Amino acid sequence: MGFENPTPIQEQAIPVIIENKDLIAVAQTGTGKTAAFLLPILHKICSNEIPDGQINTLIICPTRELAVQIDQQLEGLGYFTPATSLPIYGGGDGDGFSREKKALTTGAHIIVGTPGKLISHLNLGYAKIDHLEHLILDEADRMLDMGFYEDLMRIIGFLPKNRQNLMFSATMPPKIRKLAKDILQDPHEISIAISKPAEKVVQVAFNTYNNQKIALVKHLLRFNDIPSLVIFASTKLKVKELTRELQREKMNAKPISSDLEQKDREDILREFKSRKLQILVATDVISRGIDIDNIDMVINYDVPNDAEDYIHRIGRTARASSEGEAVTFINEEDQFKFSKIEDLIGKPVRKVALPEFLGEAPVYDPVKNKSKGKRSFGNKKGFKRR
Repeated sequence: MGFENPTPIQEQAIPVIIENKDLIAVAQTGTGKTAAFLLPILHKICSNEIPDGQINTLIICPTRELAVQIDQQLEGLGYFTPATSLPIYGGGDGDGFSREKKALTTGAHIIVGTPGKLISHLNLGYAKIDHLEHLILDEADRMLDMGFYEDLMRIIGFLPKNRQNLMFSATMPPKIRKLAKDILQDPHEISIAISKPAEKVVQVAFNTYNNQKIALVKHLLRFNDIPSLVIFASTKLKVKELTRELQREKMNAKPISSDLEQKDREDILREFKSRKLQILVATDVISRGIDIDNIDMVINYDVPNDAEDYIHRIGRTARASSEGEAVTFINEEDQFKFSKIEDLIGKPVRKVALPEFLGEAPVYDPVKNKSKGKRSFGNKKGFKRR
């Protein structure tokens, strides 16, 4: 598959996992965390000749996209092994539920699932988990952000107590410490480059009013050859509006959000990965964990609410030692939020002047504009919070 040397997280995590120790591993997005736990689990399944009919490993992740991606990586990495796997996530039809039930009943070696769908199956009592040896929580911080703590604890209540627990996260807030204390037994800890963007991401920002953003996106795309681009917007409505405007300009753009059926989302991601689709306009549904190489640019159409989410968004580019660009649009009410991002990454992001035809930009003064995100208001530029 072209892998020759382990990444730092793989080099440190794989021996710990093979030694059957519990682990909490923190590393930024794009550093190879998925292979860091899949490779030693596959090694154990091969070495111990796990019989069919037994679920050996349960991997829990926050989104359907990530569950599918982990399963796809399992298919690639485990192609020449006897290991079997199945993704379990919401949004499927009756046939999908029956297929999942069969796998949980007859036993796939590795089950990859989202919390809600796993609970649906576990509550029905047919999952063969008596011999489960490994529990893996991937993107654990994101699962807690999404309110899955109680669901995770309910799932864990179904599992054998004698098991290895592995927790992988991109950040280490206090709630992750609490979860680790509740689940892990004397864990080994690994922390690598927490909350820092990849070194080869060139970061710039524009101060803009909201009514300048669409024109600015079009300007950047007209005058720059960007083969592969992700634009993150804060709401599903903005994703639809922006995609429609780009398509009117004959640009090769499609939206992806939780409004789409799972098959449609998978089809769009497949087009984007294969470079048949140039521009992906998305909500934060793909900001974490989705492994797409060679993305040339990320545009933050809106500043994310959480400073950590900025790291994950721009982590879609400059993966695996490649280079990339990250551009952020900052309106007045987002200035204080963006200053928190700059505090987190430890340096200011270079502000670029707007093209003259767009007119005057707001002055960057995050302290003055600290409270503006808390209310709706208008200004002389016609900006009005929606």
